[in-house]
Amino acid sequence: MHRRELPGRYFRRWVFLGALGVGLVTTAHAEQAKSIAAPQDIPYFDIYIIQSGPITWFVQIPISVAVVALIIRYALLIRRKAFVPTTTRDQVSQLFQARQYREAMEFAAGDPSMLGHVVHASLAEAPNGFAAMQRTVTEAAEERSVTLMRQIEWLNLIGNVAPMIGLFGTVWGMILAFWALVDIVQKGGVTDAAQLAFGIMQALGTTFWGLLEAIPALTAFSFFRNRVDVLTAECARTAEELIDVFKPGPKRPAQA
Repeated sequence: MHRRELPGRYFRRWVFLGALGVGLVTTAHAEQAKSIAAPQDIPYFDIYIIQSGPITWFVQIPISVAVVALIIRYALLIRRKAFVPTTTRDQVSQLFQARQYREAMEFAAGDPSMLGHVVHASLAEAPNGFAAMQRTVTEAAEERSVTLMRQIEWLNLIGNVAPMIGLFGTVWGMILAFWALVDIVQKGGVTDAAQLAFGIMQALGTTFWGLLEAIPALTAFSFFRNRVDVLTAECARTAEELIDVFKPGPKRPAQA
């Protein structure tokens, strides 16, 4: 008598045969794809720029240049060196330790960084007490943060408007493409699929440019927004550590 095989063995056999079949089919498709000749010398410049139409020339390409310029500008502006420079922190700390508070205030007033602005605003509130200085640190840091947020909001605006411009160009191009076919038929001519395909290709060019502008703009906006939040919090924390020297100590009990 033959020994009965366990169900697990049948399962493993079917899995092996299935995997083998999938591999053979995938290999066959890959070989077939290799046999199909890929188009050579695709005129990308002609397709994406020359044939895209006036909306791309006069609206979307300038917007693309503006996106690149804004990203470069904000990348240079939103840096730790512009928020919490080490030289400013060390110089203010040394002046505080030397009790040169007036010199520290003058130095912070001339420092262009966010830390210099916050420290200067905080020192201006020193006559009103340590609590007022702490409150001013938070307010001054938030003020600078809001100003930067308003600047980088341009990237968010472009990222939301650019796809709409691309969609407008696509709809407009489709209308013109179909109107050209209707005009040919009305004049007794004969249309073909190539004419319609060429018109659709021109129309979709504006959508391509809209996405090409929106994706990096929104990505950069999210990155810079988070960067501003992180560096602002670090600046406020550093300023609070610096003005901690003004914190009043515990009062001594009165002698009997």
